[in-house]
Amino acid sequence: MSIPAPETKIVSDWRVACDGGDGALGHPRVWYSIPHDKGYVECGYCDARFIHESFKDKVTSET
Repeated sequence: MSIPAPETKIVSDWRVACDGGDGALGHPRVWYSIPHDKGYVECGYCDARFIHESFKDKVTSET
């Protein structure tokens, strides 16, 4: 059984940035490329999941 990501964002770009979203309480900004075959990527700091909009129905139904 997998634990759901703390935050899930549906995005339209294949390259996304994450900074934890809490200003000074967040984490350093990191950039990720969403793999075209997988459709999502998770942040290595805060575990936020970024799902490309073309995969939103497929990825959300798997979790």
